[in-house]
Amino acid sequence: MPRGPRGSQGRERPLTVHHLNQILLVCSLVLLVAVAAVRISSRSGLPSLLVYLGIGIAMGQDGVGIHFANAELTQVIGYAALVVILAEGGLGTKWKEVKPALPAASALALVGVAVSVGITATAAHYLVDLEWRQALIIGAVVSSTDAAAVFSVLRRIPLPSRVTGILEAESGFNDAPVVILVVAFSTAGPVEHWYVLIGEIALELAIGAAIGLTVGLLGSWGLRHVALPASGLYPIAVMAIAVTAYAAGALAHGSGFLGVYLAAMVMGNAKLPHWPATRGFAEGLGWIAQIGMFVLLGLLVTPHELGDDVWPALVIGLALTMVARPLSVLVCLKPLRVPWQEQALMSWAGLRGAVPIILATIPMVQGVDGSRRIFNIVFILVVVYTLVQGPTLPWLARTLRLGGDAEAADLGVESAPLERLRGHLLSVTIPDGSKMHGVEVAELRLPPGSGVTLVVRDGTSFVPLPTTVLRHGDELLVVATDPVRDAAERRLRAVGHGGKLAGWLGAGGAGAER
Repeated sequence: MPRGPRGSQGRERPLTVHHLNQILLVCSLVLLVAVAAVRISSRSGLPSLLVYLGIGIAMGQDGVGIHFANAELTQVIGYAALVVILAEGGLGTKWKEVKPALPAASALALVGVAVSVGITATAAHYLVDLEWRQALIIGAVVSSTDAAAVFSVLRRIPLPSRVTGILEAESGFNDAPVVILVVAFSTAGPVEHWYVLIGEIALELAIGAAIGLTVGLLGSWGLRHVALPASGLYPIAVMAIAVTAYAAGALAHGSGFLGVYLAAMVMGNAKLPHWPATRGFAEGLGWIAQIGMFVLLGLLVTPHELGDDVWPALVIGLALTMVARPLSVLVCLKPLRVPWQEQALMSWAGLRGAVPIILATIPMVQGVDGSRRIFNIVFILVVVYTLVQGPTLPWLARTLRLGGDAEAADLGVESAPLERLRGHLLSVTIPDGSKMHGVEVAELRLPPGSGVTLVVRDGTSFVPLPTTVLRHGDELLVVATDPVRDAAERRLRAVGHGGKLAGWLGAGGAGAER
């Protein structure tokens, strides 16, 4: 990492504003290049993660010459970025699509991961001659799928809702058990008995799920009932609540990753105020997290050291892609009567992305023997097989005839504050004796720019017609723009005192209106 300049005595000086200016310049340029590169990746059909990794490698010691080898910092930043990515994914998950896919996604995230780890680790041990500990770590690391990578390739091909629901939910659920497995295999000492490990995974998932659902429900209730003074505070509050679910779950020795995903999914389906703005804010944070994380991972890689690990990565990746993933999909989805075409697509759509490379830093931090080789193998595997699977996924979807007609896109309806629209919401109750009783809505003759939007009568609310007759006890909700707000209020008071002829026959003059 860049350090401050040294003084005459060789001591490091603290960072100054000048250094901050340099850092901001470099970061802004990297972001601009990365944003422009999204255009290239969308046209080529490749996930953008490869472009970001390439930027990091180009900036590294084999490129521009920046030396970076801090695995601990990479892991911390990677975890933080993964929290943001999972939160953004949860906010965009539609419950109506995920609900039917829950059994299949849960099976893939638990049983499928176990099958994939076992087959991949066996191949790594016997075909590449890795020690069992290293083989199990690699098997666990590469068993996590990345829905963002899949959908960035399939964005132009509308898939059946069951396929998208399963892939999306699986990628959100399988991060948690995979992280637990990698940490367990990387810890010094022998691995506990398999039933103890399964019990720990189940307990951590249960704690994380309980905390995530609780935080999501409480956060949704609070955001719907508390009026914040500015619309820009709602996206910040939503992301803060999601991060709270992760931190609370992790501190309670549960799965924080499952917690943040479930909390975000609950809030994403709760019809919160200012939802389009919140969704856009979260998507922007997700892009920043992905860019920063992959550029940092690219910096951590030393390309000239990868040569000896290319063949092992290809062999392990072949076993994962052609045997482990299809078999795990078959075992989990065959009993659920999922059509073979969808099984074939999901077998090939198990793209690896951010999570495996981040998890490969865990054995490096733990000091596991051969951890650098594990990282290199995982890095090569992710890059090579993303290059192979990514461009062929659209072709496979079309060949299997899984691309149907596109559904109509959801409208961006936003619950905006009236002050943002320069408007006012007037609440008017018609008391006994008011001459507004018996007046039709159209006969109110409110000034242009105002109107009765809702009537509450006997506990029931409805949108009035121009011919709706108002009654005693009715409560009217009148929306008026800022310029006509006072005129609308004066007109309502005039009708209340003089009836529908107020203003025509002199009834309810200026004094009455006041």
